[in-house]
Amino acid sequence: MAYRKLGRDNKHRRSMLATMTKQVVENESITTTETRAKEVRKFVDKMITYGKKGDLMARRKALAFLHNDTTVVDKIFHDLAKRYENRNGGYTQILKLSERRGDNSLMVILKLVDEAKKEEKTTKEDKKATKKETKKEDK
Repeated sequence: MAYRKLGRDNKHRRSMLATMTKQVVENESITTTETRAKEVRKFVDKMITYGKKGDLMARRKALAFLHNDTTVVDKIFHDLAKRYENRNGGYTQILKLSERRGDNSLMVILKLVDEAKKEEKTTKEDKKATKKETKKEDK
């Protein structure tokens, strides 16, 4: 698997990616550069997949990567796993912002996809469709 080095040695890069992954899980969105967001997205998706598996080995792998932070791992395995149980990947989304003033690098928001809002939109669209159908039947 090809990966970006992000201008850091191996220990610093792994620590940075783990910390950013924890921040995404805790806050459900972070603002960072585009290249970092694309790398962190891989690890966030992997952690949520571990949460959906739910077995002991997956929990140990998640704890090992996230520096034994049990509160974050509990959130992954209880809240996020339930939220995304019907979704097969693509748990994050990247929204582009403007360039950073100092070095002109593209800034983005990396956030978790909100499954509940999508379900509300689909139910609203279904209600609108049924209203249109009832109006056609009345005529």
